[in-house]
Amino acid sequence: MTLAQAHKVLYEAGYTVRCEVAGKDHVDRSLAAHSSDFSRPMQELATEAGWGWIWTRPGLEKKMRSLLNLAMLCAMSKSNELGVHVRGAFNNGASEVEVRETLLQAAIYAGLPAGLEAFRVAERVLEELRNEESKTS
Repeated sequence: MTLAQAHKVLYEAGYTVRCEVAGKDHVDRSLAAHSSDFSRPMQELATEAGWGWIWTRPGLEKKMRSLLNLAMLCAMSKSNELGVHVRGAFNNGASEVEVRETLLQAAIYAGLPAGLEAFRVAERVLEELRNEESKTS
C-alpha cells in the first residue's frame, strides 16, 4: 500500500466515524468551511488521525471515547468542540446523567470556571436536541 492509499483509507474511515458521532451535516459544513489550501490539511489531519486512527481502534466503545473527550475538552475550555462532542456523546448512547457526571468530575480536577462553562455549553446542546426532537415528533 502506498502512503497516498494509506491516507485515503484512514480519511474514509475517519469521515465515516466522524459523521456517525458529530452528524453528517455538521461534518460536511465543517469540511466546506475549512476547505482553503491553508485549512484543508488541518481537516485532513483531524479526520485521518483523530477520527480514522484513534476512533476506529478497538478497546473503547464510542460512548466511552465521547465521555473522555467531554472531560478533556472541559479541562481545556474548548467550548466549540465541546458542543460538538456533547451532541456526539448523545449520538453514541450516553445519557444526560453520564454527560452531567463526566462534566462534574472534570470540573473538580480542571477547575470550576471550566466546569461552569462546560455546563453552559452542554445545556445549550441539550436544548437544541430537545427542540429538534419536538419538531420531529
